[in-house]
Amino acid sequence: MGILDTIQALAGQAGQAAGTDQAKVAGGFIEALTQHPEGIQGLLNSFKQNGMEEHVGAWSTGQNATATPEQVQQGLSGTGLIEKTAERAGVSPQIVQTALATILPMAIQHFAPNGQAAEQGSLGGLAQQFLGKLV
Repeated sequence: MGILDTIQALAGQAGQAAGTDQAKVAGGFIEALTQHPEGIQGLLNSFKQNGMEEHVGAWSTGQNATATPEQVQQGLSGTGLIEKTAERAGVSPQIVQTALATILPMAIQHFAPNGQAAEQGSLGGLAQQFLGKLV
């Protein structure tokens, strides 16, 4: 079982166990992210290209714990991650944007410390820690 399989399994378990929209969105987001080209680095690049580089820097160091749904929409514009997450989680894109306003800064802090994507070998442990905080 590869690292992406491990993360997907953990995400699915977290979403099912918690049953809340936020946990469903977290699980669906991580599943969608593992299938996204360039993974977390692609997400970081999207935010930077969409004028959100300062936000990514603050989130990656834990300086700012939340975002707004509008910032989520702006940063993920053109990636399809909001729609894919909504589909996987079984919720509307608006619920995804609202939930990701809390989840995304935590995900970036855990998976991209200092604004750089973590090495793939460490993602399984990081995913388990991150999802454990949401359940």
